[in-house]
Amino acid sequence: MKFLMRGILGLVIIAATVAAVGFGLYRLQGAMTQEEASARPQGRERSYSVNVSVFQPQTVWPTTTAYGEIESWRTLQLRASSDGRIVDIAKKFRDGAAVVQGELLVRIDPADAEFALLDAEAGLADAQAQKAEAEEAVVVAEQELGAARRQMDLRRQALERQRQLKERGYSTAVQVEAEELSFAALEQSLNNRLQSVITARKRIERMNLTVERAEIVVKNAERVLAETSIVAPFNGYLDQVDASLGRRVSPSEALGLLIDPDALEARFSLSTSQFSRFLDARGDLIPASVTAELKLGDRTVAVNGVLDRVAAVVGEGEAGRSVFAALVVDNDTILRPGDFVTVRLQEPELQNVAEVPATAATEDGRMLVVGEDNRLSEVRTTILRRMENTLIVSNVPFGTSYVRERLPHLGPGLKVSPRGGETGTSPAQPDADPSEEMVSLAPEKRAELQKFVENSRMPEDRKARLLAVLKKPLVPQTVIDRIEQRRGRSG
Repeated sequence: MKFLMRGILGLVIIAATVAAVGFGLYRLQGAMTQEEASARPQGRERSYSVNVSVFQPQTVWPTTTAYGEIESWRTLQLRASSDGRIVDIAKKFRDGAAVVQGELLVRIDPADAEFALLDAEAGLADAQAQKAEAEEAVVVAEQELGAARRQMDLRRQALERQRQLKERGYSTAVQVEAEELSFAALEQSLNNRLQSVITARKRIERMNLTVERAEIVVKNAERVLAETSIVAPFNGYLDQVDASLGRRVSPSEALGLLIDPDALEARFSLSTSQFSRFLDARGDLIPASVTAELKLGDRTVAVNGVLDRVAAVVGEGEAGRSVFAALVVDNDTILRPGDFVTVRLQEPELQNVAEVPATAATEDGRMLVVGEDNRLSEVRTTILRRMENTLIVSNVPFGTSYVRERLPHLGPGLKVSPRGGETGTSPAQPDADPSEEMVSLAPEKRAELQKFVENSRMPEDRKARLLAVLKKPLVPQTVIDRIEQRRGRSG
């Protein structure tokens, strides 16, 4: 029993000794670690160099970009007016040829029309001759009426004498009655002469109508003869020409189209929100300025115009509106109906807003601003317009500096070294880590990388940031490596 107690006591003493030695070693290691930490110099906080600008209140005239097609509101169908053979065709009667007003294009055989005109002219001459005859008949009838009136006056005087002689006893009642009968007969004859004059005059009126009808027939025949020659009614370009010499055409058969180059307009579609920007307080379309641009390789043809009207109906499946813009063009314009153009519309002004680079904000309008002690903080703005590489924002702290390009390694709370904040006009340069290796790219290599980034499917904001980095004289090697890796995977 005593042996057991002594063994247990020895074990306790050994354990206590080991614990004391271990505790001493622990304290010694802690002292040494603390001494090394105190001797080591303190690390400095990393500061990123960023390009900044100052929010300045501005009045901006935004631009809406749309895409549409050139149309012509004055297109004439050239059709044959009569039946016949084509006997003459102008050398310019070809697709795309330019013609001037009054120029002969096609002539149809005029023989039938000429015969009809001669027949109509003969009918007119006959009607005029009959009218002249009726006018002479009126003169004769009026002369006979005058003679009958003079005879009647003489008979009236003779009747009065017989009556006076009868009252004196020198004449008989039989003689008076004979004079009365003669007077009544002359009176009947006078009425007949008067009726003849009236009939002759009415005949003249009828002949006037006959002459007018004959003149109408002549004019119609002249019109038909004139229409056998198809001339250009205005300056324009020919299209869909379908005519050949000796071919027989039927009335109203289409021979081609004549397009007026001065009557061009652009038809394009606007979304509902875009369309609402061009309405006044009453809901009427405002006459906003429009520029239609046609891309021809390295050359861009721009034509000015003004908003004209809105389409009468909304097309099936369309959510916005189809709008027409009247264009100001010359006769020698290169625009043609069917051209696909880019349309830029100037919107009404926006006041008390700021215009910032597109790389400065996220899709939902969050931006980084420089606060006290040059530390970044985040503000949420309202994006009013997106215009290519710039944004128009409101609800911003005017007078505060903001970061022009929001790179992935920047965030709220980081300390930065602002550059360009006084003028706010410095170009957006990407921030770089001072520890990164910067290299200079050959022009061919730089163009190759830029082309790959432009054709890639990455988000637009990231694409814009990478393109801005590639435009620098010195480019971080890590950026080049990431692009090359992506090219390798896509290849």
